[in-house]
Amino acid sequence: MSSELEKEVPIEGLNETDTAAATTGPQSTPEQDTEKSSLEHAPNNEAPKAPYNPWMDPASFPDGGLRAWLTVAGAAACFFVSWGWINCIGVFQDYYMRAELSQYSPSTVAWIPALETFFMLATGPVAGYIFDNHGPRYLLLVGTFMHVFGLMMASISKEYYQFLLSQGVCSAIGACFIFNPAMACVSTWFFKKRGMAIGLAASGSSLGGVLFPIIVSRMIDETGFPWAMRTCAFLILGLCIFANLTLRSRIPPGKRPFSLAAFVRPFSEMPMILTTLAVFFFYWGMFPVFSFITTVASGRHMSIGLAQYLVSILNAASIFGRTLPGILGDKVGRFNVMTVFCTLTTIFILALWIPAKSNAGQIVFAPLFGFSSGAAIGLTPALIAEISPIREIGVRTGVVFAAGSIGALTGSPIGGALISRDHGGFLYLQLFSGCTCAVGCVLFLVSRLYIGGPSLMKKV
Repeated sequence: MSSELEKEVPIEGLNETDTAAATTGPQSTPEQDTEKSSLEHAPNNEAPKAPYNPWMDPASFPDGGLRAWLTVAGAAACFFVSWGWINCIGVFQDYYMRAELSQYSPSTVAWIPALETFFMLATGPVAGYIFDNHGPRYLLLVGTFMHVFGLMMASISKEYYQFLLSQGVCSAIGACFIFNPAMACVSTWFFKKRGMAIGLAASGSSLGGVLFPIIVSRMIDETGFPWAMRTCAFLILGLCIFANLTLRSRIPPGKRPFSLAAFVRPFSEMPMILTTLAVFFFYWGMFPVFSFITTVASGRHMSIGLAQYLVSILNAASIFGRTLPGILGDKVGRFNVMTVFCTLTTIFILALWIPAKSNAGQIVFAPLFGFSSGAAIGLTPALIAEISPIREIGVRTGVVFAAGSIGALTGSPIGGALISRDHGGFLYLQLFSGCTCAVGCVLFLVSRLYIGGPSLMKKV
């Protein structure tokens, strides 16, 4: 990016000296010239200090202010229409199996929500690259169109492939282009309060996960499936307009030539490798629960009306699960909190969901799982930001979520196949979810130990 362009872009949260450093480089002030000269003549046995980077300086992050909190509000709207929509995939899985696509097996139907989750996460590296080079504006505009258009097309779909393309592909890619810049923009405004800010933004997904299942299930009964989808599409359009007006990045984009190395380079660092593997395995086990919680409850003799509300109950509890871990993470360490909450999720799946045969057991499991698993969405961007240069936050976040998308893509169809293999039972599905989440927990713990060492009291 040319220096003229950089001087035209106001840089929020930096004083005059820091702004000069950001736009003209580390030689722009006498103090920095002196520092560079001293480094050049430093003794051979002294390691040179890293050049001053105003974007990484904790003092340069506002950690508050009107524009910062408006960005959080816009990001919450983005999470509402993206993850909030994805969180209600269990309602569609159950509805398609009972009505529109009843002639297909559970595993075949599961490809629709699985592809939906996969494309929302797998196109993250592309969205991240566009964000790092051009900022959030183009992503939000294209994402808004694709998400709304995909759902409108789903409302008139009749065949399996039509649902697959409209809801599973088009709408999902649009959701990715909305969700990815939301995470990255919030990280540019907050440092000390980053976990809390991302948690507040991520709580929008839980609120969407509460409201969308109720809207869809009630309107399907009262007005039919087509108008249920159109109503949700209009709601998403309104929130996306709000997000387009409020979401801003503090850091001006820096155009760089396209390079595949930008997507591969993060995996030369062990913390990124371990965190990426942890996200993959945990998502692999987590998403089948979202897809089949309604189906499992119905199969255990819960009424359809009550079973459909389990998704809303789960997501209502997830509001606290996506905000509280962020606040705790800022105080005691984000990797510490992620490891604890993911361990709780594994325990709830194996020790509560499997033996829960009654309505009461299913109703107790839903909020506990929603609360503990909320950290997997709310804290993941904060973990990535903690181990990444802020200038590469878009690409690195996209790469990690793309790895998680593979788990999301295969997890639900595997779960459906395991139900068929178990002759309509759910034990194989539940064991698969619990065991893969357990592997993710171990990898989060290994990441934490690699970064912070064996001391359990250290903030990591």
